[in-house]
Amino acid sequence: MIALTLQEIADAVSGNLKLAAGYSATSIVSGDAKTDSREVKPGEIYFARRGQVTDGHRFIGNAVEVGAALIIGEDQQDNLSVPQIIVDSADTALGSLAKYVVTKAKREHGLKVVAITGSNGKTTTKNLLAKMLGRLGNTVASEKSFNNEVGGPLTMLRVCQETEYLVVEMGASARGEIALLTSMAQPDYGVVLMVGKAHAGGFGGIQTTAATKGEMVEALTAEGVAVLNANDPLVAAMQQQARGRVRWFDATGTVSAAEVTAAEITVSAAGTSFILTVDGVSKPVNFPVLGEHHVANALAAAAVASDLGLDLQNIVEVLEATVRPAKWRMEVSQLPNEVTLINDAYNASPESMAAALKTLTQIADPAGRSIAVLGAMSELGDESGPEHDRIGLLAVRLRIGQVVVVGENNRRMYISAINEGAWSESEAKYFPSSAEALTYLRDEIKPHDTVLIKSSNAAGLRFLGDDLKEALS
Repeated sequence: MIALTLQEIADAVSGNLKLAAGYSATSIVSGDAKTDSREVKPGEIYFARRGQVTDGHRFIGNAVEVGAALIIGEDQQDNLSVPQIIVDSADTALGSLAKYVVTKAKREHGLKVVAITGSNGKTTTKNLLAKMLGRLGNTVASEKSFNNEVGGPLTMLRVCQETEYLVVEMGASARGEIALLTSMAQPDYGVVLMVGKAHAGGFGGIQTTAATKGEMVEALTAEGVAVLNANDPLVAAMQQQARGRVRWFDATGTVSAAEVTAAEITVSAAGTSFILTVDGVSKPVNFPVLGEHHVANALAAAAVASDLGLDLQNIVEVLEATVRPAKWRMEVSQLPNEVTLINDAYNASPESMAAALKTLTQIADPAGRSIAVLGAMSELGDESGPEHDRIGLLAVRLRIGQVVVVGENNRRMYISAINEGAWSESEAKYFPSSAEALTYLRDEIKPHDTVLIKSSNAAGLRFLGDDLKEALS
């Protein structure tokens, strides 16, 4: 974190500073912030939050023992050996301090902030852009999928005097959540990847989802740049909300206004290749990430990095050096007997489920079968039944060799597939549990088969993928 005095921090969070022996109001704190006492390192700030499961105030002693330099919480602690700042809400204080640090860094050090939102693809885009901007200067980016009202501020508080670029992933499950995060981050670039049906149950419909993602564009000043997906009509319509410049990316190569485009996309088990064009200059890319749907994420990252001054050669080098996405995100394993296993069960929406099934058909070995092992999609609200029907129908229409549907709450997908295709027992299977599916798959998978595991996180099929990999290795 940028070095701040204790009094400066107290003022930023509207708190009451309580000093400890050996400290003064002008004592400096520059460590990062943590909300988990087990992660605190010497010199860092511990925010004692009241969570749904436990109360962070119970672990203040643990945080002090491992070297916390400052405690920010709602209850004053007696006989504490380090300073503490008492606030009305630790969560509010976390956001207030993040906003203060970003504001100071932008004003005094010229920090550039990029915020990324979208129903799918945020983490992949964030990781790609962080690598690209790392070639231009010191870059801080969200860890893992830290994209909510806690993870966002924790990322912002990692900004220090040397930080030139901050890349913040922003998720939401209700109106106002992106607006809250952008009020802290004050982005110079706002990236909107796509509007899909993820969290549709919480939002109440796709139009509300679009309005929530649109909060990203609304937050930009006249000097800000909205980076928008020209292929998503709901995202493209956000141009009307932009007060400043719009920079378009287009994964179809058909939108003449787009500055960053892709053409000649080819998908194989080795990854995705395409021709990348940035501001009229083109280069071929061999992108190791599996799936045509990830091309848009690469384009979004390229659109920002190029606008900030990174040349096309460096952009291509980053894309081609990219490792596979994080565990359980299109994680590909080549197993004995030429079996390919794709574990993509970290999360799922109707859009990402459809994209994964399409990828399966594109890369399947002709000498074997394509097998889709599908779990339920979460948080779809009233759309849940129809969307599970559509995925069952899509699996049939894509001519997937075998569909294995897993989960007591997912039988509807199986019934839809059966009704659409009049499939035999060899083409579609249903199992209430992952354990039953594992027993079946362990014996059923044959040489040259290509197997996709896909579900929402809550369905737990990512662990089925791990177990199946072990069983077949």
